[in-house]
Amino acid sequence: MLELGTTAPDFSLPDVVTGRTISPGEFKDSAALLVMFICRHCPYVKHVQGELARLGTEYQQRGVGVIAISSNDASTHPDDAPESLKAMSQELGFTFPLCYDDSQAVAKAYAAACTPDFFLFDRERRLAYRGQLDDSRPKSDKPVTGRDLRAALDAVLAGHPVSAEQTPSMGCNIKWKRGNEPQYFKG
Repeated sequence: MLELGTTAPDFSLPDVVTGRTISPGEFKDSAALLVMFICRHCPYVKHVQGELARLGTEYQQRGVGVIAISSNDASTHPDDAPESLKAMSQELGFTFPLCYDDSQAVAKAYAAACTPDFFLFDRERRLAYRGQLDDSRPKSDKPVTGRDLRAALDAVLAGHPVSAEQTPSMGCNIKWKRGNEPQYFKG
């Protein structure tokens, strides 16, 4: 896992909706930066996608920069190809960019392991939270609330430290291209 306090890795990726190149530097004046690794096919993402749309809109209005990234191999998972991701973004009304990481280099730089996976950086772009949205899972009786990520966002926005007790995300493994698996995944 990426260590708390790590500086946000830089990247430049195309937004699947606009085609515009997006990088964390675009959000340099934001109070915080939320980077979410998601995809279209994963049942865990499908379970929380409505909350992701709500959370993104709400926290963008509070000054948080929000970026979603899909790094899955689209040759083996065509639902995660850019055109399909564009449809997903439009259907869900995402107000934040959804980028496609074809090389998978960004997922590696963030040590992203699954979808969904969340990385919250404070104003100085130091990692303050990397963990789950909440404890709801597909086919569980627990409602999707975004509780864990919302608590981290609220703490960062208030200038308070985020609890070091953070539950890792759970979901589908990132679908790595054959031979492209990162060392942390292999071992």
